[in-house]
Amino acid sequence: MPTYSEMMKLLGFKSKNAVFRLVEKLIEADIVGKDHLGRLVPTKSFDEVPLLGTVKAGIPDSAEEMLLETVNLGDILTPRKESTYILEVDGDSMIDAHIMDGDWVVVEKTNHATPGQIVIAEVDGEFTMKYYRESGNKVWLEPANKKYKSIYPTESLKVIALVKSVIRQF
Repeated sequence: MPTYSEMMKLLGFKSKNAVFRLVEKLIEADIVGKDHLGRLVPTKSFDEVPLLGTVKAGIPDSAEEMLLETVNLGDILTPRKESTYILEVDGDSMIDAHIMDGDWVVVEKTNHATPGQIVIAEVDGEFTMKYYRESGNKVWLEPANKKYKSIYPTESLKVIALVKSVIRQF
């Protein structure tokens, strides 16, 4: 979080007192708080988005908007922040898994996968995203697009990360 002086410059305020009053309002609204040293920190509500209900994807139905709760996107997308990162998808080999070219995938670092999970893997020195498959001592990567063939490693297959979610912007 920026310091009071940095906020004064960013917001074009002429005094720290104006920043102080703004920060007090943000604290009252539970958007920011202070840590044990008095520094500003975002509160849990900083990343929260209201969950208003459900919407029919089939036959239309009347919709009533009512706040059910709030959802923290940070907690959903990155529950283990220290081992999570985002990659942009390049290609169409996973379109039948609803992962398209240009999407972002949120992945969690790991070196283990169970069959059927979508992984980021290094296979024979190249990186790719596919379904992880195994049978007996044999492991391979399977695309989610009939245009592509499964990849059977000739030298090595190393799981790098598991795909946890997909982000698509319209």
